Amino acid sequence: MQKGMKTTTVVAALAATLAAGVFIGEALAAQPHMQEALDNLRAARSELLQASHNKAGHRAEALRLTNAAIRETEAGMEAADDGY
Repeated sequence: MQKGMKTTTVVAALAATLAAGVFIGEALAAQPHMQEALDNLRAARSELLQASHNKAGHRAEALRLTNAAIRETEAGMEAADDGY
């Protein structure tokens, strides 16, 4: 049961990432540094997801913080697109 839940979580995270990318739209091209940061954060998340789980909780915390950083970067890009 745990393996199925892990797979579901990974698939859901990837689907959310793809969906978020669609909604960002034109703001991406206008913000090359933010886009580069976002790409790097997504790559980091991918590596963390592939890492072994035996890290005394540090891998999970790094994944949580990386996901938060991705959300904040996307929000910043959207805010900039709105004229902020």
